[in-house]
Amino acid sequence: MAQNDNPSWNTRTKLVHAGTRRSQYNEVSEAIFLTQGFVYDTAEQAEARFIEAGPDEFIYARYGNPTIRMFEERIAALEGAEDAFATASGMAAVNGAVMSMLKAGDHVVSARALFGSCLYILEEILTRFGVDVTFVDGTDLDAWKAAIRPDTKAVFLEAISNPTLEVIDIRAVSDLAHAVGATVLVDNVFATPVFQRSLELGADVVIYSATKHIDGQGRVLGGVILGSRDFIRKTVEPYMKHTGGSMSPFTAWVLLKGLETLDLRCRAQAATAQALADGLSGHPKLARVIYPTLADHPQRDVSAAQMEGGGTVLSIDVAGGQAAAFKMLNTLKIFTISNNLGDAKSIVTHPATTTHQRLPDDQKAALGITPGLVRISCGLEDTGDLLQDLRDGLALL
Repeated sequence: MAQNDNPSWNTRTKLVHAGTRRSQYNEVSEAIFLTQGFVYDTAEQAEARFIEAGPDEFIYARYGNPTIRMFEERIAALEGAEDAFATASGMAAVNGAVMSMLKAGDHVVSARALFGSCLYILEEILTRFGVDVTFVDGTDLDAWKAAIRPDTKAVFLEAISNPTLEVIDIRAVSDLAHAVGATVLVDNVFATPVFQRSLELGADVVIYSATKHIDGQGRVLGGVILGSRDFIRKTVEPYMKHTGGSMSPFTAWVLLKGLETLDLRCRAQAATAQALADGLSGHPKLARVIYPTLADHPQRDVSAAQMEGGGTVLSIDVAGGQAAAFKMLNTLKIFTISNNLGDAKSIVTHPATTTHQRLPDDQKAALGITPGLVRISCGLEDTGDLLQDLRDGLALL
């Protein structure tokens, strides 16, 4: 079983030690249990385990493995959740969380500003199976009030929207949802588990793409769903173990190594993001700079109330639209053009033509995804070098 866990430990200690299981060899680094199944001493023992597995007993790696369990317990300790279920990717976590709890005829209210794949699940897949989904401006509490009905089963939102960095008042939305008994699901990727505790703000379920900050080095895909033990084991686990979206043991081991440095990396990356936002604000070649702590951010007060820092991502809107944005992107020397975020390498993305490409132009406009918008995920390079790289690119416009 997990050894030496202590709920009073501070974040960095939990990230290194929580959930640790050691074999009879007392290894220092967590062991990778690359096995899909487990052996029973007797037929009676197998029967008993299938009836009810104990806290350190496993049946099949699709829904339980010692390495995966270490990752689940460590991230749960960090988040302050009772339990967690690790998945094959961030989108497997989003899909598993919502599909496991909904059925035809249920009603969901969701913020409109979402990552493209999250929007696809809510807009295309759920509705295909008879779930009624209402989309609202996530920053408008009156819109939430009007949309949430007595029969609303769930509300879904990104704590900070991708890529326009809208910040939603989780406590206020949770209060509205809980008044009708709805479950609140929060995708907390941009806020990170370092800077925000969404469960403490009222969320019932928190979802992460572990591919992002938790790995943080572009190596593996992974996701995790966190919440109450009943929700994870009685709702999520049955769905996930039968549909097969579970994490591999090797991925879990990589993510355990990522957790050890998560706090250090995120704080360094957020400091860089703040410096870039400050350094680029007012630049003549930019229509706007978007970062939650800036004075002109519409939800600055909400961000300050529920987050510690502004996160690792900022967005800029290049004056001159797509052509100017592409010209700048193509001249950058340090930044990598890719569609990931939360990596040790700084990454730039043009959402209108990549992550949100499938959206109609009017929907992009409504979400603030302009032709000139560029999302910047800050890595661990020297802050001065990154700022100069962006300024050099803008100077050529």
